[in-house]
Parts: sequence; structure tokens; C-alpha cells
Amino acid sequence: MYFCAPYCSCQRGTNENTNGLICQYFPKGTDFRNVSGTELRRAVNKLNDRPRSQL
Repeated sequence: MYFCAPYCSCQRGTNENTNGLICQYFPKGTDFRNVSGTELRRAVNKLNDRPRSQL
């Protein structure tokens, strides 16, 4: 999970969105002791390689 900086409300939207995306790969209640490093790296790479909007 990702946490935003204290008193920085501009980060909350991104934080909540990222947490939701993580839950697509690892549903609530997942025991990460049973998740292999390969699975974790695959999810991280997919999330990091997602296209982002540029304003």
C-alpha cells in the first residue's frame, strides 16, 4: 500500500487510485507470505508501465 504525505491532500487521489489498482492483483485479505517474489514483481512492473496522462 502507498501512503500520502501528511497534510498533502493533492496526493490522496493518486494514493486511492493506486491502492485500487493493487487490489486488482492482490484482493483484500491476501496473505503476502504466500505471494511469490515473481508474482509481486510482475504486478509492480505492470503498474509502473501503465501509461499516465500528461497535463
